[in-house]
Amino acid sequence: MSPSVAQMLEMVAVALAILYLVLAMRQNIWCWAAAFVSTGIYLFLFFDVTLYMESGLQVFYLAMAVYGWSRWRKTGGPDSGLPVSSWRWQRHLVVVAGVLVLSAFSGYALASRTDAALPYLDSFTTWGAVVTTWMVTVKLLENWLYWIVIDLCSIWLYVERGLNLTAWLFALYVVLAAGGYLMWRTDYRRRMAGGVPAGAAVPADVPASG
Repeated sequence: MSPSVAQMLEMVAVALAILYLVLAMRQNIWCWAAAFVSTGIYLFLFFDVTLYMESGLQVFYLAMAVYGWSRWRKTGGPDSGLPVSSWRWQRHLVVVAGVLVLSAFSGYALASRTDAALPYLDSFTTWGAVVTTWMVTVKLLENWLYWIVIDLCSIWLYVERGLNLTAWLFALYVVLAAGGYLMWRTDYRRRMAGGVPAGAAVPADVPASG
């Protein structure tokens, strides 16, 4: 792929990725449409620069965009049947440990069998994003905190591979993720203070306080 074409595609993907995150912060279902198109572009871009784990991750993102659209369509926006939920710290500890173990195994496999760039970091951001994307589809509050860590690591990954515009995008993601956490936490606390509306699905693991 020529540098000019790659740069043009990257610009489109970046614009749609920003749109996705802004809409997700507002719990707007159209975030998944923006995510689907942006992800399709990034699948080719990452494969072109030998970030194989990141490229493979985009296939998962495509599936999650469809799943997220389907789930949010059935339950609607912030005042409908899919409330923002939260996990206790013990469950997060298990999830983080699982991500680190998977990253070590896949990083070793990539380092020993392929020409993958930064295999361990690539693996960590990939497995972390797999878990965190699912968290977004079920509106788990802490997804934003996970994204802050993943996005910070991703900045270095993309700078190393010459995807500078995407690196700036992820720097913006860090700021937006912090804002998203505050917005979702406000909605979560409002629901906990006033009770979940009638007919809403009650999360199985929601603590009594935020």
